[in-house]
Parts: sequence; C-alpha cells; structure tokens
Amino acid sequence: MNSFYSFTIYNSTAELPPYWDNLAVSTVFLSKSYLEVLEQSSPENMLCNYIGIFDNEILVGIAVSQFLNLNKLESFGDRDKCVKTAIRNIVFRNFASHVLIIGNNMLTGQNAYAFANSIDKKKATQALYDATNQLKKIFKSKGITIHITTYKDFSSEEIKHFETPAFKKYYQFSTQPNMVFSIHENWKSEQDYIDSLSKKYRDQYKRSRKKASGIEKRKLNLEEIIRLEDTINDLYFHVAKNAPFNTFFLPKNHFRIFKEIFKEKFLFYGYFIGEKLIGFNTLIKNGEVMDTYFLGYDDSIQRENMLYLNMLYDMIAYSIKKDFKEIVFARTALEIKSSVGAKPIKMYGLISHTNPLVNPYMSIIFKYLEPKTIWQQRNPFK
Repeated sequence: MNSFYSFTIYNSTAELPPYWDNLAVSTVFLSKSYLEVLEQSSPENMLCNYIGIFDNEILVGIAVSQFLNLNKLESFGDRDKCVKTAIRNIVFRNFASHVLIIGNNMLTGQNAYAFANSIDKKKATQALYDATNQLKKIFKSKGITIHITTYKDFSSEEIKHFETPAFKKYYQFSTQPNMVFSIHENWKSEQDYIDSLSKKYRDQYKRSRKKASGIEKRKLNLEEIIRLEDTINDLYFHVAKNAPFNTFFLPKNHFRIFKEIFKEKFLFYGYFIGEKLIGFNTLIKNGEVMDTYFLGYDDSIQRENMLYLNMLYDMIAYSIKKDFKEIVFARTALEIKSSVGAKPIKMYGLISHTNPLVNPYMSIIFKYLEPKTIWQQRNPFK
C-alpha cells in the first residue's frame, strides 16, 4: 500500500466516481443524492465541492467541503443586539468572512468524510489536508482569499485522526454539544416513553399536549409543500433570523428539492389551525438514525400552544413507532431538548486562520465566533 493517498476535487455531483455511494454508508449526508440536494438548493452564500481520496486507482475516502461567503449575509442573527455583537460583526466582515469548511455547516455530527475501513485514518486526514490546501489555491485563482479553514463535528475518537504534524497549528475547539436521544429497546410505543418519565416530566408532557389540542398535524406531500412554499419560507425565516448567530439562510426551494430527491426518506410535517399553516418540522431517515432538520413556526402561537415542545414529542413518538435507534436533535435549544430526554454529546473541531499572526489568538477570537450558551441539563426519566 502507498505511504500516502492521492485526491481529486470535484465541482459537481455529475463528476463523482461511480463507487462514491459504496463509501457513503455511515451517513446519508455524504450520499450522491444528498449532495444533489445541496447542488440544487444550497444557500446563496455557499459553494460545495466534493473530495475523493484514492489508494492508487481505488476510491478509499470521500468528503464534502463548503465555502461560505459571510459578506453575502444581511444579518448574522438579530437576537443579540449589543456591543459584543457589533464587534463580532466587524471582526467577521474583515477577517473571517471567507470560510472553508470540511464538513457540513447545515448539520450537526460527523458528516465531513467517510473512509474505507482498510485505510490508515491519519494518512487519510493528511490527504484531506492536502485537498484543502488545493481548494484554497483554486479560490485564490478566482480572487478569493480564504480567511478561516475549519474541520468540524468529530467525536473524541475521530478527532485523534487529526493528531498529525499537518494540523499542529490548528486550534482544537469544542462547540455546543450535539443533543442525541437514545431510544430504549423496550419502547414499542409513545406510551412506553411516557411511562418512563418522572412525574414532573409526565406532567410537562400532558400540559403541552393539552395546549396543542386545537392544532392539527399533517404529513405533507410534494404538491402541498410546493403550494405552501411562501408560507413555509416565512415561518422558517422567522425562526432562523431570531437565532443568536447565522452563517446561511436556506433558499425558498430547499424543502421542495429535498422531497423531490429523497421522497419518503424526507418527512415534512405541517401544523395547522384550520387551514392556516402555523408551523412545520422536517425529519430525514438516516439508516437507523432519525435526523431532525429545519423547522419554522409563528412565534406567538408557539409560545401559547407550546408548539416546539409538541414537535419534539411528535418526533420521539414517530421514531419509536418506526424502530429507529436514536434521534439526532442537533445543537440548538439544548435545555428543552434535554427536558424530553436528549443527552449532550461533546463534539470537536479544528480551526485555523490564513494569517499566521492571528492563529496564536484563535482561542480568544473563537469566543466571538461561537458565543457560549449557558444551559442546565435536565433528566426527565425515573
């Protein structure tokens, strides 16, 4: 076997080698069909590339990269209006607006790469490093200087594959955790889950269900998603712009394209009062794992009817019924997710600035890039 691996960078899914999907078994988010969703409906400020890693002629690794131009965003998040936010925005525009990510900025979890079991993982990450440098040169040739390079969302085991000289100058960080809900093998129905809750959290369940009694949940097909696209976009955008920090906004056609390509593997649930859509959530079937995706809602109704909490309970009920092993709830609203039984999984990443004078201060700068969230973990089970 070679002491090193070669790589090829692809600009479109049409160029991908025929055996690409043979390696995309650990996650659907590296599959050709998902990459086609990105290609047809990625955020306006995002450009995706795909990396194939080869041992001689054999494809042994696949990866996705995303270039983000943060100057194209009107807002990084409207929620926190303070001096710190203003400073952060100035820092971003001038020193951190061109970001190259190895991984997927739209998801939580290890969706950056998949390697064949037979290969040397550290040598494979070296090939990723070389491919990243090649991508930077490609962008430079187009007049774009990459400010920040980051590899994101690895477990404590996976981050060890990056312990090589190439990554020595990268700052290792840990962001907000990934909230993961494990489904007990004895649970066969939603009632089994309810029975496992302590009295306080059973009462929370009953109270939230009572509050949502006037709301009807419906699974929407492609035609309905298309028909309601404007309302869906308004509800999504309302939630997205009120997040503390944004690096992208989904285009209006995103959910339509997802449904067209993924069909029954992509679930879209609308919440209605009468015929008015007042909220929605989306789920993606990812092998034995259910991945929660983007949602939207009318905030006034959400508060009054505990809509978000009801959505979480609905996701749990469906996933138990369909024999999924776990639900990835991702990294927002940590406390409320822990109140339904999700547990935090620590995730790691690496980050580096193109300017070597900046890197020694990355630990300080990072606090501006990724504001820390203070939250209290709950345990709802008996």
